[in-house]
Amino acid sequence: MKALLETLHLKAVNVGVCSGPQRWIESSATPITSYNPTTGEPIAQVIPADADTYDAVVTDAQAAFRTWRTTPAPKRGEVIRDFGALLREYKEPLGELVSLEMGKIRAEGLGEVQEMIDICDFAVGLSRQLYGLTMHSERPAHRMYEQWHPLGPIGIITAFNFPVAVWSWNAAIAAVCGDTMVWKPSELVPLCGVAVQHLANRVMADHGLTGIFTLAVGAGDIGQRMAEDRRLPLISFTGSIPTGRRVAQTVAARLGRPLLELGGNNAIIVTEKADLNLAVRAILFGAVGTAGQRCTTTRRLIVHEAVVEELSDRLVKAYRQVCIGDPLQPGVLMGPLATRRAVEAMMRAIERAVADGGQVLTGGRPRPDIGPQFVEPTIIRMPAQTEIVKEETFAPILYILTYRTLEEAIALHNDVPQGLSSAIFTDSLREAEFFLSVEGSDCGIANVNIGTSGAEIGGAFGGEKDTGGGRESGSDAWKAYMRRQTNTINWSRDLPLAQGIKFE
Repeated sequence: MKALLETLHLKAVNVGVCSGPQRWIESSATPITSYNPTTGEPIAQVIPADADTYDAVVTDAQAAFRTWRTTPAPKRGEVIRDFGALLREYKEPLGELVSLEMGKIRAEGLGEVQEMIDICDFAVGLSRQLYGLTMHSERPAHRMYEQWHPLGPIGIITAFNFPVAVWSWNAAIAAVCGDTMVWKPSELVPLCGVAVQHLANRVMADHGLTGIFTLAVGAGDIGQRMAEDRRLPLISFTGSIPTGRRVAQTVAARLGRPLLELGGNNAIIVTEKADLNLAVRAILFGAVGTAGQRCTTTRRLIVHEAVVEELSDRLVKAYRQVCIGDPLQPGVLMGPLATRRAVEAMMRAIERAVADGGQVLTGGRPRPDIGPQFVEPTIIRMPAQTEIVKEETFAPILYILTYRTLEEAIALHNDVPQGLSSAIFTDSLREAEFFLSVEGSDCGIANVNIGTSGAEIGGAFGGEKDTGGGRESGSDAWKAYMRRQTNTINWSRDLPLAQGIKFE
């Protein structure tokens, strides 16, 4: 562990308030301890921001924005290109730090850093493609077009389950758009934030920059300050639905922009025409990956009654082969939950499901013999979609429901408050297309013959309903970080009015 931290230039105690190279601002706040969820032991301490140091960080981001916004976008892209190159160099130690501090298996930790690299590549190309439209004017000798300008310093508040990737989705895109940013990582994973900031500092120093990427480690008080801060025109928040509602209300009250990535209660429909070999593999990763702590985790399985028994048997056999343990060890497929409270929440959810008539097919128990935050991945056969099934429990619980008609399956699928990710397994073109139609899935992500997890950065990521409606990462998600301006130029000597109005 010591060697890993030294590789990332982390000291045992580090200041978690930073606005650029060689500017780690002193803070009087009480240190936050980072714990290893695998063992429950402390890793290190990080000093969070207090009110004064937070204000200094935002002031630095404001000052940097005034010059960064005038830097040509392709030049901004060169900074992100170099950041992507540095991430390639540090992929292994940073990915292992993610596994150490968050608890996801090593392959997923490395995959998270690869997401950062991929979004940097995407952003470099985007820096030459921040296109506006040209429109035909109804007035003679007039030209209309739209252009996009940087929005300003933005706030990024990320969750524990993706300690570095979600920040990069926002930061790489916002940076090429001309914005600066203030980042508050989850207080459960502060070391990941400090490590990424160290890498960002190196890139900024190489380009003679400061204040583009800034960090303010802290708890909910820092997040609240960011939501209230009129200097941050956009707050990108990833986290729970209740907290997201509060953030949205606070930001909207000052007429700022909330960009929300909240909970998911993702389902896979398995039809009688599905390839079950394919489905079992996708369901296993979707439900067990990251110990069920992804917003895109598969939480509900809606299976045609003709194949539910066979699929359930095959899943139970697969679940019993899942190796649980230290996420940094080879062969381990599932690590710990993030906190002991998460373990307690999972056990309460299982109790409620059983009280509703659910049958535990496999799992359902904590594993203190491995460590205080380990559990068994669990499958529960449910007689109906009860209230506990409609809730998102951030743990590896998979509920199985049955259906007879596809219309019934889609009604079950959509009858939850969340609307993030969804999938159908079928070899029928008609069933697949109906699932993707306006009458089908109501989620922001809908897949055919792949699971609910593992979104690529090229598409916009986000969902509907209680998931918040935000979109990050690829496609045209960049528009969230810019302001649109419509321009009309009159190159004649007349002054005709729109709509043919005469004012003489």
